[in-house]
Amino acid sequence: MSTERPAVDRLVDAGEVELALIERGEGPLVVCLHGFPDSVFSMVPLLDTLAAAGFHAVAPAMRGYAPSSLPPRRRTTPVDLARDVLAIADALGEEELMVVGHDWGAVTAHTVATLAPHRIRRIVMAAVPHTHSVITRPSLKQAWRSRYMVQFQVPDVPERIIGRDGLRWIDELVRRWSPGWRPSAEQLATIRAGLQGQGRMSAALGYYRGIPLALADADARRIVFGEVPVPALVIRGEADHCMGAERFDDLGDRFTGGVRLASIPGAGHHMHLEVPEVFADHVLAHLTAA
Repeated sequence: MSTERPAVDRLVDAGEVELALIERGEGPLVVCLHGFPDSVFSMVPLLDTLAAAGFHAVAPAMRGYAPSSLPPRRRTTPVDLARDVLAIADALGEEELMVVGHDWGAVTAHTVATLAPHRIRRIVMAAVPHTHSVITRPSLKQAWRSRYMVQFQVPDVPERIIGRDGLRWIDELVRRWSPGWRPSAEQLATIRAGLQGQGRMSAALGYYRGIPLALADADARRIVFGEVPVPALVIRGEADHCMGAERFDDLGDRFTGGVRLASIPGAGHHMHLEVPEVFADHVLAHLTAA
């Protein structure tokens, strides 16, 4: 991956935030969503592949991540993120779309499919199963892996810890979550790119701080826990040390539109960067299925 990052192609007014998009190709709309820790620039290889296959592929810097604008509130919920996706489609003049999401992007994908099922044709969720499954079927092993989510609830302290030494904490997290991957300095710099700048880390951690808010609100909980009535593909890395592979063995009953599980042997949490061609093949097979 080159150190020269592509230019942002479009800015979209999503109401509360302005979203920076990278855009490729023409055809049916596919919105590709990154997670934590990552940046919109890591989605470029997938965008190029989708564009070559005849899709209009776009990726936003998720709200708060550079170079999109900072959100107005300290906490962001999955419903906020889902509404951003719909705002992107509206700005592009598209009623229907497909969504591919990794990590927080996966949470957003199933949330927007519940929020606006009449607009979503298919979704792909990578590295994270349905939120209903994560919350209602806990395990001690996964609780230990996910302890960072509790630590992130503390105000301000995580920002100071993560921000030391040029975000070295992020590099160590990436290596821990994808233990079989040896990312280059360029790849790590690309992952960090969305988190650099005043307020960026607080915005990214605001997704985690928004979880209690979403679960406490009945309407938000109904959407985030809701059934997915569109065809879904869930992709797991078999060596994922963030969300254990065993968490995908039973995907639960939320996928009423049908779901298929794809496993990538040897891949960790950042499968879209570790084995981009394999990942793109799985995505394309789902998006083009009859």
